[in-house]
Amino acid sequence: MDRLSSTTLLPDSFHGARDDITMQLGLIWSQIKAPLIVPLLRIIVVLCLIMSLMLFIERAYMSVVITLVTLFSRKPEKRYKWEPMKDDEELGNSSYPMVLVQIPMYNEREVYQLSIGAACGLSWPSDRIIIQVLDDSTDPTIKDMVDLECQRWASKGINIKYEIRDNRNGYKAGALKEGLKRSYVKNCDYVAIFDADFQPEPDFLWRTIPFLVHNPELALIQSRWKFVNSNECLMTRMQEMSLDYHFTVEQEVGSSTYAFFGFNGTAGVWRIAAINEAGGWMDRTTVEDMDLAVRASLKGWKFLYLGTVKVKNELPSTFKAYRYQQHRWSCGPANLFRKMVLEIITNKRVSLCKKVHVIYSFFFVRKIIAHINTFVFYCIVLPATVVVPEVVVPKWGAVYIPAIVTILNAVGTPRSLHLLVFWILFENVMSLHRAKATIIGLLEASRVNEWIVTEKLGDAFKGKAATKAPRKPRFRFGERLHLLELGVGTYLFFCGCYDVVFGKNHFFIFLYIQATAFFVMGFGYVGTFVRNS
Repeated sequence: MDRLSSTTLLPDSFHGARDDITMQLGLIWSQIKAPLIVPLLRIIVVLCLIMSLMLFIERAYMSVVITLVTLFSRKPEKRYKWEPMKDDEELGNSSYPMVLVQIPMYNEREVYQLSIGAACGLSWPSDRIIIQVLDDSTDPTIKDMVDLECQRWASKGINIKYEIRDNRNGYKAGALKEGLKRSYVKNCDYVAIFDADFQPEPDFLWRTIPFLVHNPELALIQSRWKFVNSNECLMTRMQEMSLDYHFTVEQEVGSSTYAFFGFNGTAGVWRIAAINEAGGWMDRTTVEDMDLAVRASLKGWKFLYLGTVKVKNELPSTFKAYRYQQHRWSCGPANLFRKMVLEIITNKRVSLCKKVHVIYSFFFVRKIIAHINTFVFYCIVLPATVVVPEVVVPKWGAVYIPAIVTILNAVGTPRSLHLLVFWILFENVMSLHRAKATIIGLLEASRVNEWIVTEKLGDAFKGKAATKAPRKPRFRFGERLHLLELGVGTYLFFCGCYDVVFGKNHFFIFLYIQATAFFVMGFGYVGTFVRNS
């Protein structure tokens, strides 16, 4: 049988209409390109280059500071007075300060035993420590399990309190605030806070409390996070690289230079007097920890970061959980900046230098510019210059600065140097959600106060995976589908194809690779996939 040509299958009128539409679109593009698209894209490129320089200078500055701190061995014990706590024959245990340990949790079926067990295992005089479990769980079964676990430890002589509320107002901030109102807390001097998946070592209090005891100007001791599941999948390795840089460089630089940094919400010890003076916990944003830290700093309190004290915890290993976490971590700081920038400017208790650090470095560059520029410049503007070759991006802005910033980021996790390319691709994809969340926070749009607790899988998941034969999950269309990633991936793929046909600089290689990363994550093939039961 002779093959049917397209002309026999489609009427001539269709081809004519198709050609007309193509010509009309081409005509419209040619008419708006020179007077509108090219000037607008050039302005955006200049703005992106300025933001890239700001990020580069910030990273370079922090690299210089951390190098000097290392060379001159500016250890916390040299900057602040530290002496080990000793027994007093006359006063006995009353010479030790009273410490409250708070564990806020919400439906933490997989990890509640780990966190409660670790808190109850802290080494400190038994009559000078109170473990407070703040359970906001909505699942009655989980509440009963947590209550029984607390009773089990109480039967061993541990001073543990199980506290619940009849509502979840304020989420974590509300729970912590209610916990401090209990009558038995009035005798406590300090409060250590651990999220439900955090497991402090027994000597945690012995290594942190002395700094607060001997240095009355210190309000907060923040320890470092140690990730127990960083090798679980490629996504957790990428998270480890970003967070290691945050702790190794950002927190250390803030502590060493300005005695200020953002409280990480867990694995830290607060002076209760400082919390009260700062106004207590507030739930006006989704970063109540950062909110309290900024307010306490404006009251003149200082913070200390202890990188040598590490607390084990779990990274989110499902893409869904990680997306929700990053939305909260990006939207909250932007919204807090909007609410507090005038208060910081008008504050009279801190120096101008510290104000500039908080407003410019801490908030503007790291929490706003970093997220927006990463997505807009590398995922939107640079690909657009392929379609609009009249706009040229200098090589120092497109290649050299990103390369240097990437190398500096690898300082925190040298064992993952070989994964730098994957980290770049992963961070560019996640910048889509971070930029979106940042804009939502700045504009106080919908989802600005969305709070979804980060899902933890814990050892229970690992046990199930080891004992049960894997089942082939039933794929549900849409359960793993992420349209935003797929949309950006399609845009990058189109720009790559355009570069293959019309371009001359082989930029399509990056575009295709980055588009593939967006597609992989858009179809949900990243992280650990746990099908909804």
